[in-house]
Amino acid sequence: MHTSNWKKWGSLVVLSMALAIIVIDTTLLNVSLGTIIREFNTTIQGIQWVITAYALTLSALTITGGRLGDLFGRKRMFMLGAVIFAVGSYVASISHNVPTMILGESIIEGVGAALMMPATSSLLLSTFEGRERAIAFGVWGAIAAAAAALGPIIGGFLTTHYSWRWGFRINIVVAAILLLGSILVKEARDTKEKPSLDWGGVFLSSIGLLLIVFGVIEASTYGWWFAKSAFTLGSFSLPTWAGLSVTPYSIILGVILLVLFGLWERYMESKGRTPLVSLGIFQNQQFAAGSATTAVMSLSMTGMIFSLPVFLQAVRGLDAFQTGMSLLPMSLTILVVAPLSGFLSTKFRPKYMIQLGLFLNMLGVLVLRQSMTVDSTVGHLAPGLMIFGAGLGLVMAQISNLTLSAVPLHLAGEASGINNTLRQLGSTLGSAIIGAVMLSALSANLVNGITASSVIPTSMKTAVAQEISQQTSAVEFGGGVQTREGIPPVVTAEIHRISNQSMVDAARVTFVYTALFSFLGFLTAFSLPNIKASSRQGAPTAGH
Repeated sequence: MHTSNWKKWGSLVVLSMALAIIVIDTTLLNVSLGTIIREFNTTIQGIQWVITAYALTLSALTITGGRLGDLFGRKRMFMLGAVIFAVGSYVASISHNVPTMILGESIIEGVGAALMMPATSSLLLSTFEGRERAIAFGVWGAIAAAAAALGPIIGGFLTTHYSWRWGFRINIVVAAILLLGSILVKEARDTKEKPSLDWGGVFLSSIGLLLIVFGVIEASTYGWWFAKSAFTLGSFSLPTWAGLSVTPYSIILGVILLVLFGLWERYMESKGRTPLVSLGIFQNQQFAAGSATTAVMSLSMTGMIFSLPVFLQAVRGLDAFQTGMSLLPMSLTILVVAPLSGFLSTKFRPKYMIQLGLFLNMLGVLVLRQSMTVDSTVGHLAPGLMIFGAGLGLVMAQISNLTLSAVPLHLAGEASGINNTLRQLGSTLGSAIIGAVMLSALSANLVNGITASSVIPTSMKTAVAQEISQQTSAVEFGGGVQTREGIPPVVTAEIHRISNQSMVDAARVTFVYTALFSFLGFLTAFSLPNIKASSRQGAPTAGH
């Protein structure tokens, strides 16, 4: 193989590895929650803040990270991001309490990921063209999607046999490999703009996105509209007006700041300065439609990967490693289908392949829903997982190439930052909605099951229902129902039977929402342009 070709395809491996550790790092934590909660002697709510803060950091700073790559060099930002990510991983690996883990995992790692993630796709865009670009994004998409499913396997294995801390320590080694491998990656930057950053745009977009994501994530805690509890931060307590939750205030204020951000960017462009986001990019129908499809697709992907592990741990009693292994049919299917679709994109229009993928996502979720019972084994779930994985592989391989090929190369980092931010917002909204739906359905199912039971004495039902309803959050995270001493064994067995059936019914409800998200993505994909992937040798100017 020619040296330049070897370096080109070698850079694909390096950039794909970077995306993989970012994705794995998120999913890895999900199967280790129970162990970390016990080790830190904390609560589910406390450890949820680690995940919440990571989502907030990533959502707030990814657009800025992409723009920094455009202005100061995408390879340079990629390498800086890898170093910061490694530092954050080390801090997380030695943490013994929630605040230290938030600092390492959520803030420092989040900043590193916000620099690395847009750089990976924008560097691919500047390195490959035409058919090679379609194949490269196919491989990149396969690794990204498979990493989401492999994360629980790796995290589960390390947590079960060694320590969850090794999940973070491995990142340090991978980051070192990425820095060495970056010699294969060609530098790329926007030579048309002066290297100055729009700090006003950074502030307005970051705080606006942060407030919206915070409102969505914390809606299940504080209430979507009416306040379940008052919002407190340290000794500060926010007063509630007319019984309203902090959620609508947070989301509305975030939207106002994003509107101001748009006006500020327009002002910057009118003065001939460099904006954080060139608003003309949204006039490009191909980019806008691709980004919208990406966001909606993330809703369904997050919903499925959130719901199934809860069922496997809470009902089937699997440990972290077994839970991850149960998702292997989906992972393997993605790894086969995504690169294959990169080759097929020269024969079939990407739009049709994306629509087929989203339809298969919906079909896979419905098959999984139908297969799910209290006694379901991994074998029962495998067909649905493989159908869903095939759909995910088709979409992930095509959507990034179709979306990002629409913009000129000097805006690649900016476009990648916007696209990744919308994907993150979709994931955040998906997990928040699915989590709230599951919690609500589980709580209602538990109470109804206890009330309707012919085994539990009538005199005990009220007390048992009240005690069990307070444990729904623990059950949602795979903790299972705990009963107090003194309850007869026959009643305890009945409570566990009701708990398992309630969990199955709640998961089946969330799968209906997940299928609807996939169908919404299928409809959104109709707005994609019907072009051939091989025709994308050069990108049109944004807005044309």
